[in-house]
Amino acid sequence: MGENNDLIISQRSARKGRGALSNRGSRFQPTSAAWDDGIEGPSPVTECRAVDARSIISRNRSPDIPFEQSINPYQGCEHGCIYCYARPSHAYLDLSPGVDFETRLTCKRNAARQLRRELARPGYRCRSITLGANTDPYQPVEKAQRITRQVLEVLRDCAHPVTIITKGALVTRDVDILADMAARNLCRVAISITTLDDDLKRTMEPRAASASARLAAVQALSDAGVPVAVLFAPVIPALNDVDMESILQRAQQAGAVSANYLLLRLPLEVRELFFEWLGQHYPLRASHVISLLRQCHGGADYDNRFGHRMRGTGTFAQLLEQRFRLCCKQLGLQRGEAPPTRTDLFRPPAPTAGDARATPSSAAQYELFS
Repeated sequence: MGENNDLIISQRSARKGRGALSNRGSRFQPTSAAWDDGIEGPSPVTECRAVDARSIISRNRSPDIPFEQSINPYQGCEHGCIYCYARPSHAYLDLSPGVDFETRLTCKRNAARQLRRELARPGYRCRSITLGANTDPYQPVEKAQRITRQVLEVLRDCAHPVTIITKGALVTRDVDILADMAARNLCRVAISITTLDDDLKRTMEPRAASASARLAAVQALSDAGVPVAVLFAPVIPALNDVDMESILQRAQQAGAVSANYLLLRLPLEVRELFFEWLGQHYPLRASHVISLLRQCHGGADYDNRFGHRMRGTGTFAQLLEQRFRLCCKQLGLQRGEAPPTRTDLFRPPAPTAGDARATPSSAAQYELFS
């Protein structure tokens, strides 16, 4: 499916609870095989493999990303959002960004222990850490694994600031930790709400929480004193952009204090996976969606330049910006990033046995797949 070709309608059948229709090969694989050749079959079972991470804090080098540090307790995401810009990261594991991304997960079982080691290093400089930069820290497996909670416990004990990005209602489980940190201006939560259409949500984000559950999470966190932002992302022209004002209004009524939005991004393998999904579920609307996307990217399916990839350019992109700005003004929502959290309260954890075996301070660096 070349960039300038018309959309090809997939002959594959959707699997209940899965977003991707196929297990397309990654850019690192010299050969690939289509997932079961489109033959009907059951949805694959989720696997979660535990690993010991050599480093846990990643450093961001992208100039249009508003944070310097992040932690991803999981690789892959069971939410199965078809549009997820993190899908290409699975290729580094020699796995497909398609169905593998949703079903073959990795959890970093030593995340909390490794975090203590890295925070205790003499040269560490405290800057807010973001959870959920790549994959969701509150995806379904977190209910049993509890790795995100363990990380939060370390950050709370060290008075280290944190920002959480999630579309999982499970975040309310940790309201005791988050409320304690928020009282010291150490915590922010951004909850992503993409659509109020339950049918669209079930196909586009099959194992993520419903919009009503996410709005309830906004309410619960806000009631506990935790500052909450609503993230309307991604905006998909002619598919969910109609929900912008309604989502912002309902989030504001639930207690959100700020808002942001991002345009759909189709980096690397995400493009064909999304087009395949679009042709399967919305064949009559697909060409229009793609046409509007290309208008936002100078005629291409995607423009990955820093400063352009998040919002797009052109008439439709400008209209989205105007709608968002006007709606936030009417609702009294702060646009963009919230005020910074405190860093002056940070107390490094005491070194523990085995810290000498920790990896060098050159933690992993990355640019978000967008």
